[in-house]
Amino acid sequence: MAGWRLEHTYADLPQIFYAAAAPTPVPEPRMVVFNRSLATLLGLEAETLAGPEGAAIFSGNAVPAGGRPIAQAYAGHQFGHFTVLGDGRAILLGEQVTPDGNRLDIQLKGPGQTGYSRRGDGRAALGPMLREYIVSEAMYALGIPTTRSLAVVATGEAVFRERVLQGAVLTRVAASHIRVGTMQWAAAHNNVELTRALADYTQARHYPELGDGAGRHLALFEAILARQASLIARWQLVGFIHGVMNTDNMALSGETIDYGPCAFMDAYDPATVFSSIDHGGRYAYGNQPPIAQWNLARLAEAMLPLFDANQERAVQLATEALERFPHLFHEHWLNGMRAKLGLFTCESDDEALVNGLLAWMRGQSADFTNTFRSLTKWVDIKDPTGFESGLTPWLERWEARRGRQPQSSAEAATLMRRHNPAFIPRNHRVEEALLAATSAGDLSVMETLLEVLANPFDYERDAPKYTEPGTDHGTYRTFCGT
Repeated sequence: MAGWRLEHTYADLPQIFYAAAAPTPVPEPRMVVFNRSLATLLGLEAETLAGPEGAAIFSGNAVPAGGRPIAQAYAGHQFGHFTVLGDGRAILLGEQVTPDGNRLDIQLKGPGQTGYSRRGDGRAALGPMLREYIVSEAMYALGIPTTRSLAVVATGEAVFRERVLQGAVLTRVAASHIRVGTMQWAAAHNNVELTRALADYTQARHYPELGDGAGRHLALFEAILARQASLIARWQLVGFIHGVMNTDNMALSGETIDYGPCAFMDAYDPATVFSSIDHGGRYAYGNQPPIAQWNLARLAEAMLPLFDANQERAVQLATEALERFPHLFHEHWLNGMRAKLGLFTCESDDEALVNGLLAWMRGQSADFTNTFRSLTKWVDIKDPTGFESGLTPWLERWEARRGRQPQSSAEAATLMRRHNPAFIPRNHRVEEALLAATSAGDLSVMETLLEVLANPFDYERDAPKYTEPGTDHGTYRTFCGT
């Protein structure tokens, strides 16, 4: 059995939300990377699944005990345009019930065509699947809510894109795959009972504390909004750029999902964009908070009939809830920035202090991660390395501000080391690892990178190779990996 405890509560929803889907077998499944620690958390037998049995399951050649493969239906706004979508290259095997009672989706990404594939082949390439593995596991280590990666299996067949690539299947683990776009799919059927069924299921699975009283659906929306405000703030605090914040890529659980053209910002600039298809900068770093609110407005539209039978009243309730998003986000972001600066207390001028630093960083094209890393060292040992003389007046303001709180410099440094990573997935190091794996079959580069990223707050580690920014000077581009 290998520890499988698969259940299928999502399949209890009306069948417009999913369709049966069988993975298409591949000729030569080979395990490329397997997440043993995650397998153990899931209650799976890591030793068994690390070998041929796991390669068969995680490629789609075999269905695990208790598995009932389905593809999920959803819609979404892609770059602002509504379209009907669905799992065109993903298949849900089931929901693994873990030893501690959690329920987590086990999904294959790239296992072949489904009823939602349209003209796609349902396959995925090795490079993009390894990118998701690296970045999602790095986000987990950073303490940011995220889907995770259990395995990547090479399929032994070619995938045809702009050029011929190696095929692969990623096994993704998620709290669920219910998206803003799933609720939009329900609403598109103009049947309020379908929307109610999905909302009730989402609440029971992710927000059980809300209970079943009157007003629970508005409370559900407010809870989803609150989680997104916290999540996006966490992205901003580490310089993460999702790259494709379509409504079908926003999970109602509050996890980061769908790592396509994602990347981490080097030089601080709110206009930073990496995605090759984001020509207008819709999903730029600085736009992520308002785009999240825009996506939540689309969720509110889909859920509107559940808020109140009177549409005018429902719109008023939704609008009032949506208007709280900027405040919630700002509160999370500012508190996070205080922690990054070693501040335990709150003062009215704190935001001005933060903005003063960010303005200097932007003017100097200073590295986002390394600036805060250097400030942490400054508090620790008064190391001035990495600072231009032009920052001296700001440093003096900052020291004076810290002097007005009761905590010591040592306590401030400890706080900063918990919130300022020493290591992030540097874009050029990710590309280096992917190139070695895909062109030479050398996994050692990726394995070393993963080992470093597993401990992002390790200030004792001397690994300058993994802290230096790239030299692309704004030319780096990422791709969706479809």
